[in-house]
Amino acid sequence: MVKAYPTVSEDYLKAVDKAKRKLRGLIAEKNCAPLMLRLAWHSAGTFDVSTKTGGPFGTMKNPAEQAHGANAGLEIAVRLLEPIKEQFPTLSYADFYQLAGVVAVEVTGGPDVPFHPGRQDKPEPPQGRLPDATQGSDHLIQVFSTQCLSDQDIAALSGGHTLVSGIVQLASGRCHKDRCGFEGAWTSNPLIFDKSYFNF
Repeated sequence: MVKAYPTVSEDYLKAVDKAKRKLRGLIAEKNCAPLMLRLAWHSAGTFDVSTKTGGPFGTMKNPAEQAHGANAGLEIAVRLLEPIKEQFPTLSYADFYQLAGVVAVEVTGGPDVPFHPGRQDKPEPPQGRLPDATQGSDHLIQVFSTQCLSDQDIAALSGGHTLVSGIVQLASGRCHKDRCGFEGAWTSNPLIFDKSYFNF
């Protein structure tokens, strides 16, 4: 059973556990772990610590957020997840998209990530808060500093690119230029969560 915020009911926790099992099946069948991890990251990556706005609050279901350049291709993740989400109407999209990211890490051999439900959906997506991968490390540091991430945190977060940053078509495990500006795999096995990104 997952640990929850006090405001989450026992029925909600049971729905989380059932949804997790369904997500495991989908992600394993479609080999879409990178895409799901990217969805979770890009949802969370809009947080700004100074204004306490943005973050993983389900706004990625909004076409306006999907249309942001850094989110190219994430409409595929949203579309794949919707049939499962419909089975669990009590779950917020905010929790559901983050749960998909947690399951993606686990399915690809990564660590068990503690999941804490209780996020509430918000109606309006923030815009223009994600980094531009073509601008280098100084730009990443500048953008992620709005989230109070240290250089070490940023390096560790970047290691998740072992799953090709989730910029994939189903079962291909590679970047696509029309989505991120890059082409090809960043690691030799982009569907396995390991430390290979740091050695590539």
